[in-house]
Amino acid sequence: MHTLNIKNLTVTREDKLVVDNASLEVRSGEIHIILGPNGSGKSTLLNAVMGHPVYIIKDGTVFLDNDDILALPIEKKANKGLFLAMQQLPAVGGVTMLTFLHQAYRLLKGGDVSILDFYKTLSGKIKEFNLDESLLKRYVNVNFSGGEKKQAQIIELLALEPKFALLDEIDSGVDMDSLNKVFASIEKLREHGTGFVIVTHLGTILEKITPNRV
Repeated sequence: MHTLNIKNLTVTREDKLVVDNASLEVRSGEIHIILGPNGSGKSTLLNAVMGHPVYIIKDGTVFLDNDDILALPIEKKANKGLFLAMQQLPAVGGVTMLTFLHQAYRLLKGGDVSILDFYKTLSGKIKEFNLDESLLKRYVNVNFSGGEKKQAQIIELLALEPKFALLDEIDSGVDMDSLNKVFASIEKLREHGTGFVIVTHLGTILEKITPNRV
């Protein structure tokens, strides 16, 4: 059982208070939803926890299990098992999803798994979760539709196997078919022990998923 504990976090951007004394504790297999209007600090909280440099943490702590991860570099937080699915995704021309994820997996997990073995394992997971395997052959987020971007983020979760996933507006700008696949995948990953913090401004998310806390 793993625990992500965010306690009394206060965050500013350009000297403006954005997050004021926020606390939450998430355990393995739990889903916590932060629901609120645009501009209320939801995305700021996730980005600050992950270490985005424009957000300044003035107070508070972030522990993953017994480790204080607040001051760690982003890649070290990823090594500890933290994952952020961003709202605005960068496109990377010339690099396929498969190549990107294979390199990320090797850096996070260590070892020297071949790209062929990695592909076979990931392909099996993608088929089990009923996602679009063809995304692996395309350049990272280049000309992806909204639904394809969200499916790609779930594929990243399948590949990297984090302990906790922070999902920023995973339900925005998505066609219904992709949305159903995304939330079905989240439920399966929850059963496997992944913990989730999902931020959204859409109350309809509660029609798709049953959280532990909102």
